[in-house]
Amino acid sequence: MKKQLIRNGTVITMNEEMRVIPNGYVLMEGDLISEVGEWPADGSKDELLRQVDMLLDAQGKAVIPGLVNGHTHLFQTFIRGVSDDLPLAQWLRQIIWPASLAMEEEDFYLAAMIGCIENLKSGATYIMDHHYVHTHAGNDDGVLKAMQESGIRGHMARGGVDLSYEPRLSETIEQIFGRTDVLLDRWQGAAEGRISIALGPLNLYGCSESFLRQAAEYSERNKLITHLHVAETKDQIDNTMERFGLRNLELVEAVGLLGKHTQVVHGVWLDDKELDLLKKNEATVIHCPVSNMYLASGVARVPEMLERGINVALGTDGPGSNNCQDNLEVLKFTACLHKVDQLDSTLLPPMQVLKMGTINGAKAVGRERELGSLEPGKKADVVIIDLQKAHIAPIHRVSSAIVYNANGNDVDSVFVNGQLVVHRGKCTLVDEEEIIRRAQARVDVLRQRLGTAYPVFSVVE
Repeated sequence: MKKQLIRNGTVITMNEEMRVIPNGYVLMEGDLISEVGEWPADGSKDELLRQVDMLLDAQGKAVIPGLVNGHTHLFQTFIRGVSDDLPLAQWLRQIIWPASLAMEEEDFYLAAMIGCIENLKSGATYIMDHHYVHTHAGNDDGVLKAMQESGIRGHMARGGVDLSYEPRLSETIEQIFGRTDVLLDRWQGAAEGRISIALGPLNLYGCSESFLRQAAEYSERNKLITHLHVAETKDQIDNTMERFGLRNLELVEAVGLLGKHTQVVHGVWLDDKELDLLKKNEATVIHCPVSNMYLASGVARVPEMLERGINVALGTDGPGSNNCQDNLEVLKFTACLHKVDQLDSTLLPPMQVLKMGTINGAKAVGRERELGSLEPGKKADVVIIDLQKAHIAPIHRVSSAIVYNANGNDVDSVFVNGQLVVHRGKCTLVDEEEIIRRAQARVDVLRQRLGTAYPVFSVVE
């Protein structure tokens, strides 16, 4: 069994004691972590140096568990920065829908590959991709193939709507579940267990009550995570109040979808009763602070959620509303947004934010016993961050340096399942330059195709 050793770094374990180990080491054997501790000065571990197959010196670096990106839309890498400064509804109509309808099968693979590379290089070893564009038979497979080839771990939440959302993006209830069956047969547990399928009813205003009830039954029967946008904007609350006389989360509970394996994405406009429902049902909120600011959706009640014992994990959201997927950047935005919103600088200290990005994310996907912290017996998903940079050093507290100083460009190495997938800032399993070249060529074609009908796509600055 292959042995790999990381030593001389500051190890932020994120274990129950939140132990931080100066001059620490992490030993990986196969796909698991076998030892974590402080490297002894008495030479008692020196023999290990001669036994390992790979030795990485993390002097001047931080060693952390892989971050969990709890919500993204990988296909949107092809759409980032097309046009900014739009509210959600207008952004969907003018940017997301036209572009996604014009994309072809190859585009979804390339967009997802770019997204996986970006996530890995910014410290995310686990992603939840909410994929809802099924215009071609191979779209879903292209996204999952990119996940498989890049070496990342994660879920695809197979999204869908059955109402008049954008008619060309909607499906019948039978199509949604039938096509999800195919994905489960083909991909559940693929890539040595790295890939999983979740059910992702896209949003409440695009889904009928019948679909939502059947989705609850389907998820329960297949033991799937349910991942859906909830209460992102005030208009979404108004929609379910008009249709059902219920607020968003009240509707989710009423149809049987709210439970321990439910991921509520955004949750910006939840009221007190809905927070009580979250706590009662042990559901998770996926907080996407950059997207909420970018689209001016509002500020989720995250500090209060955490105080109530609600599990809150973090997500970048899609590159269409971020415009990147820098998972380290999300840590800083999370802390700063809530400090200024509440006018309380004591909120969300660095270790609490790191917990949201690691162990809370692992809990969200039901894998806190395997992921989210650096402990013996857990999966070898490990990230090394270079702190010897002018924008980071000198350092007083490593946790503060990670949350407030570091960004994705500071990620040095990444292991997923014990496999080195990023080394010295470059992906090891894919040719980044070739993927970027192909993606840009396809985006140029996409802009030409859309430019006449949607002038925003023809603008070049």
